[in-house]
Amino acid sequence: MSTFKSLHILNYRIWFVGALISNIGTWMQRTAQDWLVFAHLTSQDAGAVGVTMALQLGPQLFLAPVAGLLADRFNRKRLLVLTQSAMALLSAGLGILVVTGVAQLWHVYAFALMLGVVSALDAPVRQTFVSELVQDDYLPNAVALNSASFNVARMIGPAVAGVLTAVIGPGWVFLLNTLTFVALLLSLAKIPAASLRRLPRAAAGKGRIREGLRYVRFRPDIIVVLVAIFIVGTLGLNFALFIAAMVGTEFGLDAGAFGLMNSIMAIGSVTGALLSAGRGKPRLRVIFGAAGAFGVTSGIAALAPSYFWYGVALVPVGLFAITMMTSANGYVQTTTDPVMRGRVMALYMAIFMGGTPIGAPFVGWVANTAGPRWSMGVAAVAGLLAALIGLLWIIRAQQLRLRFNRRARGLRFFRVVSTTGAAGARLESADGARLESAAGARLESAAGARLESADGARLESAGGARLESAGGARLESADGAAPAPGRDDAVGR
Repeated sequence: MSTFKSLHILNYRIWFVGALISNIGTWMQRTAQDWLVFAHLTSQDAGAVGVTMALQLGPQLFLAPVAGLLADRFNRKRLLVLTQSAMALLSAGLGILVVTGVAQLWHVYAFALMLGVVSALDAPVRQTFVSELVQDDYLPNAVALNSASFNVARMIGPAVAGVLTAVIGPGWVFLLNTLTFVALLLSLAKIPAASLRRLPRAAAGKGRIREGLRYVRFRPDIIVVLVAIFIVGTLGLNFALFIAAMVGTEFGLDAGAFGLMNSIMAIGSVTGALLSAGRGKPRLRVIFGAAGAFGVTSGIAALAPSYFWYGVALVPVGLFAITMMTSANGYVQTTTDPVMRGRVMALYMAIFMGGTPIGAPFVGWVANTAGPRWSMGVAAVAGLLAALIGLLWIIRAQQLRLRFNRRARGLRFFRVVSTTGAAGARLESADGARLESAAGARLESAAGARLESADGARLESAGGARLESAGGARLESADGAAPAPGRDDAVGR
């Protein structure tokens, strides 16, 4: 798949440019706001930063059902104009308070809460509006490019904000962010309403919110993704808090160093988003594999001995975090019924962003009491836990067991066996190690392990099935017949 194929579509290209400019402003404001609270309005209190994040992201938890129904029921373009205009006014209001020197901590808390309310209404609309700009087969690529845009902005915005905060102060950064909203509003104005895809809308009436929740209830694959996202989003993605505490407390540096570190981590984030854009259909094994890698790299970053090595360690942290989030977002969007997409994505955003009000104060408390390095240790545990839950779910969904072959050596010591109970094809390697499947079950582990012996021996089906491993190696039988895909095919996609 071409990494940038969605940019060939005019409407999406217009949206992409406007969103990129707006995202740069958003990251400028977030960086300036966090540093304002941490260094100007408090005495380097990471807990206060956590409270600010909680207030700004908390409304996602409470408004998600309503926001999702709005996205499914009403004109998304008009809703975006309203929400973006409201956020521009709030940014201007906070900027004026700071520039005039009257801002206090409670003012920041109040504006963070109001921005959180508007953002909660805006998020599912922004997420699902993309499906009106591109065809369904382009949607995973468009979602990944949206993530790339967000993280390119994350690379540029904090660096610019760090310099501007040190030179002209955070208040002017908020006012500059107000101007960036104009870019997105102009982009929306240039997209003709008649050129947008007409997708099914939710009918008016009672019970529409419950209908969305009921839909998710019968999608266990979406549920396990949401559980993993909640764990990592709640305890692992408090990057502003982690970086502020490490840079300000552990390394004793200033706002410029804080902004630069955010930009350094965004290098990995952009890389992860672009890799996801070129990968094709989102896969569950990529989501959970990236969660585990995020946990490992967060643990390494927590042990970094200096500012330089902390920056080096944050690059893979950003890469695996965004790989997980982009793949999860794309998976949920592309596998959800279009008429339910707004409500399901609202639930996704509530769990993704709304977990922060629970996790950020706790992680801030850990940073204040045990030290910043321990707060990153919390992120490491969160990533590994999410990966373990995903692995166990896939093993259960595929009804797989790991058996041992005492006569084999190396990787062939293990056998992955399906326990569906049906008479299926038996796959044998050259040394006699067996991989058994039931009717149509994909023989692929949750982590994407290739069903292949260490020396590359071909695995053959006695029943004539032709299978393909996660790594792309072809597992052939004598007749080359292809099995019918099962319901759990998404596990190995």
